[in-house]
Amino acid sequence: MIRSRANRGLIALTTNTQEQEFATATNGEPDTVIEIEGLRHQYGDRIALNGVSFTVKRAEIFGLLGPNGSGKTTMFRILSTLMLPAAGRALILGHDVALDPSGVRRQIGVVFQSRSIDVKLSAEENLIHVGHLYGITGSVLKKRVAEMLERVSLTDRAKDRAETFSGGMQRRLELAKGLLHHPQVLLLDEPSTGLDPGARRDLWQYLEVLRDQEGVSIIVTTHLMEEAGKCDRLAILSHGNLVGLGTPAQLKSEIGGDVILLDARDPQNLATAIAARFGVEAAVLDDGRVRIEREAGHRFITDVVEAFPGAIDSVSVSKPTLEDVFIRRTGHRFWNEDALGLEQRAAETTKKKH
Repeated sequence: MIRSRANRGLIALTTNTQEQEFATATNGEPDTVIEIEGLRHQYGDRIALNGVSFTVKRAEIFGLLGPNGSGKTTMFRILSTLMLPAAGRALILGHDVALDPSGVRRQIGVVFQSRSIDVKLSAEENLIHVGHLYGITGSVLKKRVAEMLERVSLTDRAKDRAETFSGGMQRRLELAKGLLHHPQVLLLDEPSTGLDPGARRDLWQYLEVLRDQEGVSIIVTTHLMEEAGKCDRLAILSHGNLVGLGTPAQLKSEIGGDVILLDARDPQNLATAIAARFGVEAAVLDDGRVRIEREAGHRFITDVVEAFPGAIDSVSVSKPTLEDVFIRRTGHRFWNEDALGLEQRAAETTKKKH
C-alpha cells in the first residue's frame, strides 16, 4: 500500500511520540537495553513468531534457544534490521528496529552464521573496509583496527590473507568486524558453527570478557544445549512461541527430580501401567521411549523393573537438562521439528521476493 507524504509524516510523528513515551517508561530501569514486545511474524500461513516478549539487560549474555523452525532466525533478522516484524515492536537502546533502523545499526554489532569476511583480503584489510562503511577514517580507523586485532589475538597475522586462517581464527576476525565501531549490543547467530571444541571454548571466554570488562550486551542464537547453558539467561522458542524464560538453573529447577527414560516393546501400555501402579506421570516421547520425572530415580527404577519383568529393554537415569525443560514445556523432544530448517528457507524465499 502506498501512503502519501503527508500520511507518512503523520505516522512517523505519531510513532516517534510513542517511542519517546516508551523510552521514558523504561528509563526507570537503566539496565534494560533491549525490549521485545508482542513480536509477531509469519511466512504465508506459517507463524514464525507468535507474540514473543522479553527484555535483555546491560552486560548480559542472553540466549535464544530453539530447534530449526522455532523462530530464533526470524528474531535475529528482525533485531539486526534485516526484516520488519508483522506486529509488535523491538527497541534497542531506545531505537525502534522498524522506525529507526539506522539508529539501531549504530548501536549493534552483528556476526552472522554464514561467513562475511573476504578471504582474499588480509585481516587488516577486512577491518579497514568495515571501518569505511561506518564512516571511520584516518588515524581513528588505524587505531581501531590495531585495537581489534589485538583483542582477538590476530595482530601477528594482520597482513595475512583470511583464507590462510583456521575456522576459529576466521570466527575471531568476524567478531572483530562486529566490534570495530564499539557497539553496546552484539548479535551472534550460531557463533560456534564450524568450530572445534578448543576454538569454541576460546570464543566463549572472549564473550565473557566483553560482558564483564566492556559491559557489552550479547544475544546468541543457538541450538546447542551446552552453549545455551553458558548464557546468563535464556528464551526458549518452539514453533514461534516463547515456552521458557530464565536462567539455565531456574529453568532446570522446575523438573524437580531425576529424569528416567525407558525403552520398551510396548511403550504406551507400559506408560499406562506405570502411571496406574505408582501414581506418577509417564509420557511416551515421539521416539517411542517412556519418560518419567522422579526424585531418587535410581531407587525408583528398581521398583519399576521388578513390577514389570520382561517389559523393559533398557533404562537410563539423568539429572535434568535444558532439553528436559523443552520437553516439559512443549510435550515433544527438541529435535522433532524440521531438521532442514523451514524457517530459514521461508526467510530466504521472502527475501528473494522483495
